[in-house]
Amino acid sequence: MRYKTQDTRHKNLDEIRIKDLAISGILGINPDERINRQDILVNATLWTDTRTAAASDDIDDAVNYRTITKQLIAFVEQGEPMLVERLVAELAEICLDANERIDAVELTVEKPGALRHARSVGITIYRTRTGGNGDA
Repeated sequence: MRYKTQDTRHKNLDEIRIKDLAISGILGINPDERINRQDILVNATLWTDTRTAAASDDIDDAVNYRTITKQLIAFVEQGEPMLVERLVAELAEICLDANERIDAVELTVEKPGALRHARSVGITIYRTRTGGNGDA
């Protein structure tokens, strides 16, 4: 099996990181998870070229991470997916659809306290604008 490190995937791109976004939502298959909101932790890395925005100092030339964060929060608060797999995929799609300047996203969704002896359980995915997983 061949592995690629993410360090070389985006040599010419910059990273926007949204860290530890805590959102309350419905997520899970157990009856209590379908009724009671729980903490859902979201981390996202968005790969983009920030040079134009840096040169112009104009928000219209940038990826507006505040707007993306609001979209992620609204989606988690309003949705009720059964599986973390579904939620993480949908959130990655939201990031890519939010701005054509975003070339790729790595997104993690975690459920803190979901397992008795673990701080958290979650899934991390990587998606590119073309829909692939980054393999060449």
